[in-house]
Amino acid sequence: MARMYSHRRGKSGSKRPSARLKPKWVQAPPEELKRIVVNLAREGHSKSSIGITLRDRHGIPSVKSATSMTVGEILKEAGEDPMQAEDLNLLIKKAQGMRRHSEKYRSDRLNVHNIQLVESKIRRLAKYYKKKGILPADWRYE
Repeated sequence: MARMYSHRRGKSGSKRPSARLKPKWVQAPPEELKRIVVNLAREGHSKSSIGITLRDRHGIPSVKSATSMTVGEILKEAGEDPMQAEDLNLLIKKAQGMRRHSEKYRSDRLNVHNIQLVESKIRRLAKYYKKKGILPADWRYE
C-alpha cells in the first residue's frame, strides 16, 4: 500500500473480494459467529482485531457477508460498547509516539514533517466524526 505523501507508485496488492454472498466454505450459522464476535469483544479485542481473528482463525473473509451485520452492529445489538472512533484513537497514539521520538531526537526533521501529516489526518478525521455525531462538537485535538 502506497502512503499518501510518498514518492512511490500507486497501490498494489490483494483486493477484497467483491462478492457479497456468504462463502460456501463458511459452515457456521450466523448466531454462532455473533457469539464469537461478542466473546472476543468481552476479552478486550477491538473491532478491527475481531475481524482479523475471524479471518485468520475461523476462515471468515467478511463478517458482514456471513452474518449480514457489521461487527459494530453485532456489538451494539449485544449491548457491548463498540469503540466508535478506533482509527482516530490509533492515529492519536501514533502522533504521541512520534512526539516522544521528536523530543528525544531533535535533529530528526523527517519525523517533524511526518507528525504534521499525521496530525492533519487526525483533524480531517475528527471533522468527519463531528459531522456524523460520533464525536462531540466541542472536541479538539491538542
